[in-house]
Amino acid sequence: MARYRGPVTKIARKFRDNIFGPDKAADKRPYPPGQHGPAKRRGSKQSEYAIQLSEKQKAKYTYGILERQFANMFEKASRMKGITGENLLQLCETRLDNTVYRLGISPTRRGARQLVSHKHITVNGNVVNIPSYTLKVGDVIGVREKSKSLETINNSLTTNKTKNYDWLDWNNSEMNGKLITIPSRDMIPENIKEQLIVELYSK
Repeated sequence: MARYRGPVTKIARKFRDNIFGPDKAADKRPYPPGQHGPAKRRGSKQSEYAIQLSEKQKAKYTYGILERQFANMFEKASRMKGITGENLLQLCETRLDNTVYRLGISPTRRGARQLVSHKHITVNGNVVNIPSYTLKVGDVIGVREKSKSLETINNSLTTNKTKNYDWLDWNNSEMNGKLITIPSRDMIPENIKEQLIVELYSK
């Protein structure tokens, strides 16, 4: 399956959650898309499996991760010490593209992934163009010197400068940020029921 590049409002309505950020269109129609609109369909009650699968799909769309990548991340999370579901979200949060988004360098994860792929982002002073690159505590994520004048980056930093996350430290003058610690579950703002994902993969 290729990475989803279609309408984001359609997906937000499907999960009844603005997983890609504020969405006025989704707010106006807070029900799944389809020709029958908000009308309830006969036999619409979801099975336990369907609910678990939906939560996994929601997490994948939120972080922009493909099926095989997500399955590999779950396997890695299950081998780590601690709670598997929390480990999984921590692995998602410490991806380079997600951290670029959290730091405000890009207003969306899609945009962050593109910045990384186009070599605008550095880790510890070295250009890294792999969006799925896993960061470690102490890593410094910055904007490449040649890219500091990009309008899209500066506009994003101006718009998102009020966003602060306890596990990240941003230096505006240097245009770089540092991963201070691995975020605990209560620090991660995403509305994802990770236990349902664990139950799905445990079948």
